[in-house]
Amino acid sequence: MLTAFARAFKTPDLRKKLLFTLGIIVVYRIGTHIPIPGVDYRNVQTCIDVAKGNQGLFGLVNMFSGGALLQITIFALGIMPYITASIILQLLTVVIPRLEALKKEGQTGTAKITQYTRYLTVALAVLQGTGLVATARSGALFNGCPVASEIVPDQSIFVTVTMVITMTAGTAVVMWLGELVTDRGIGNGMSILMFISIAATFPSALWAIKQQGSLADGWIEFGTVILVGLFMVGLVVFVEQAQRRIPVQYAKRMIGRRSYGGTSTYIPLKVNQAGVIPVIFASSLLYIPALIVQFSNSTSGWASWIQNNLADTAAPVHITIYFFLIVFFAFFYVAISFNPEEVADNMKKYGGFIPGIRAGRPTAEYLSYVLNRITWPGSLYLGLIALVPTMALAGFGANQNFPFGGTSILIIVGVGLETVKQIESQLQQRNYEGFLR
Repeated sequence: MLTAFARAFKTPDLRKKLLFTLGIIVVYRIGTHIPIPGVDYRNVQTCIDVAKGNQGLFGLVNMFSGGALLQITIFALGIMPYITASIILQLLTVVIPRLEALKKEGQTGTAKITQYTRYLTVALAVLQGTGLVATARSGALFNGCPVASEIVPDQSIFVTVTMVITMTAGTAVVMWLGELVTDRGIGNGMSILMFISIAATFPSALWAIKQQGSLADGWIEFGTVILVGLFMVGLVVFVEQAQRRIPVQYAKRMIGRRSYGGTSTYIPLKVNQAGVIPVIFASSLLYIPALIVQFSNSTSGWASWIQNNLADTAAPVHITIYFFLIVFFAFFYVAISFNPEEVADNMKKYGGFIPGIRAGRPTAEYLSYVLNRITWPGSLYLGLIALVPTMALAGFGANQNFPFGGTSILIIVGVGLETVKQIESQLQQRNYEGFLR
């Protein structure tokens, strides 16, 4: 692998892409440490030290921003507004006929949908930036910190608008950097930036677990996290690479004097067809009741029940609901992202068929049957990956947002595999030995 890595840098155009990607990563990481105007940075650091990694509801979003959210920097919102906008547009494509027609138009329609995604990203950035500023002004961003309400000393309208505009502009810059990596670098730019954001939180999170541990000065907790993380990485790599290959045969066609078709191929159906989307959906849905309680400041019975059962990730009610939500969203997302009838129609149009299955509706029913069969183990796998870390470290009292969480591992491994495959394909074009050999 090291030899292949050296050969990748010896190839001029590939070296240029790799260095360009590294340069964008450096710019992105610098932006995550530049505070926005109107924030008392000393009070922010004091509250972060008091929290000691227990950020509660904001820990997951802070992880996706590379730690910039709680620092309240210009890239505080990170890539999350773009990810949310992309998911919303993908869901609306199934509901709105106009978007579905654009999707079928090919490259022109895809460019139009991308433009809509950018507009929606800016709108979401304004909303999320306003919410973050309001949370910081009220002191709810760091519960238990004595100077939390003094993070934004000047609470005038002008300062508030300036902070929101700065964070919105930061989100637009992050989106632009991601698209630059996609066009001129290696891999998908948005995925690379998310990969870097999550990986950047690993060292501090691991050290926080060691400091918070009580068994043998924290080294037992530290070692447990490493072992669980390595096991999860191996499991995720194994399952993410697993797929059910449905054979497809294309009949020969004579057009003029030429013969077309007659080839054999397959439809790769991944065991985890939904990716990390169900985990994100389930986490976001469970955070809504806890956020309502936090901002309502209610002490009634229903607020206490939500705080003890839904906000506490170690509670049996939270674990049960979280697991079933992941399974539900896995089936839901697969149903809207893969259309067996459309695949069957395209196969029939080009003379393709599955051996032993008639073309048309029987093919669609067979694909739907196979997809449901492999989605069950895929959804159960997602649920276990998301819950194993919490259950494994519940006895140690470790932080719920420790680095080897299910969501972070799925993203890190998935993006890493896709990026390595892209480098591998470019090396193979030049007859060089790749990373995966």
